[in-house]
Amino acid sequence: MSETPKFEVIDRRKIKAEEEQVSQQAGGKAPETPVETPSAPADPGAGPRLVVNESRRDSDAKQGAAAPLEEPELPPAPTAKESHEQKAAYDASSQRLEELIRAQNPAVGAQPPVGFEHLVQQFYVSAMIQMGAGTQEGQRPRVDILGARTTIDLLGVLAEKTKGNLTEAEDRTLQSVLFEARMAFLELTSMINMQAMQPPVPPPGKK
Repeated sequence: MSETPKFEVIDRRKIKAEEEQVSQQAGGKAPETPVETPSAPADPGAGPRLVVNESRRDSDAKQGAAAPLEEPELPPAPTAKESHEQKAAYDASSQRLEELIRAQNPAVGAQPPVGFEHLVQQFYVSAMIQMGAGTQEGQRPRVDILGARTTIDLLGVLAEKTKGNLTEAEDRTLQSVLFEARMAFLELTSMINMQAMQPPVPPPGKK
């Protein structure tokens, strides 16, 4: 049973054209976007709490009951001109944002350019948080072990697909992060297996 959630690739160029058409018909007024309110955090308690992504679990149940569906047809790739124009607009918008931040916070310097090591570090931090790291003292850790496994597998895919195309420092960083994340996963799953094998503790006053 696959644990990878289904996704749909959407051609945002078509959506943008439709939004502009609706905006013109409505006198330039854009539709309001509903804002989702975050759910309340779980009550603190003793021991880690293992959680499973609900949408992933529901998707797995549906896949087990029905035959696999055909993959959706992908939209056409953007042209070189479209990609170039979008990249230029993105860089300009990013530069304006950075100038605004520095104007309000003069002590903040220019942000360094994003590199390969930032991508690797992002995956590593996500995996460790999914395994309960960073929980404040006194709070009950929430462990998304399936999500952590997916993130670590993504690191493995990154290592496989970039093999031979990295500098020595980049490859060393990726391999070290992947090793540490897998070791943390092994330690956590060992603890989960040990807890599952232990008999339940009877309530006080009962034998």
